[in-house]
Amino acid sequence: MRRAGRVVAEVLDMVEETIEPGMTTGRLDMLIEDFIRSRGAIPGFKNYQGFPASACISINDEVVHGIPGKRVIMEGDIVSVDVGSIVDGFYGDSARTYAIGEVSEEKLRLLENTQKSLVAGIDKARKGNKLGEISAAVQAVAEAEGYGVVRQLVGHGIGRNMHEEPQVPNFGSPNDGPVLKIGMVLAIEPMINLGTYQVKTLPDGWTIVTADGKASAHYEHTIAITDDRPDILTVA
Repeated sequence: MRRAGRVVAEVLDMVEETIEPGMTTGRLDMLIEDFIRSRGAIPGFKNYQGFPASACISINDEVVHGIPGKRVIMEGDIVSVDVGSIVDGFYGDSARTYAIGEVSEEKLRLLENTQKSLVAGIDKARKGNKLGEISAAVQAVAEAEGYGVVRQLVGHGIGRNMHEEPQVPNFGSPNDGPVLKIGMVLAIEPMINLGTYQVKTLPDGWTIVTADGKASAHYEHTIAITDDRPDILTVA
């Protein structure tokens, strides 16, 4: 899983260097797929439950599951890129949101808060804690600055399958959920909105957008529970 996670981290580093105004989301997805395969890995998302691409690319008010295509990335956009890879039957899963050119202070603060929410959640991913401590930590950081924490979508366990038990909500009580044990691996992924936490699905059946049309940010790491501090597997 560390190998799969490293591939994903390297992909997202590549995106950081490559993404720019004028690029289509379809072109970016092609670059991502080529990169994953060049590392001897398999794109984890392609054809997963029918998803047609190797990356979910979601812009501005799109929360997650944006389908790459002809849409052009513009100056001032924030673009969330969620990527999975498979190495020897094991999955890695990670996401980042990128600011394209000159982005509003409002959007930049949202990105900063969402990253802080992820860090707070990861810090609670320790043996003996309840899973709900991760959820509560994410929620506390996001809501302290007035942001909406998406309820309809959650993080998840991950291993030989992309989505495994347990679910990892970004909200809730620290007393909820199972006790974390050594060897558990979780995908922790705050999805934080500038406005309401409510979302809706577009007619394509995949793309999730904010109900009020305001921007959303998404950051994710795959984390292993160890005898010591959380082990982030999705790093280069």
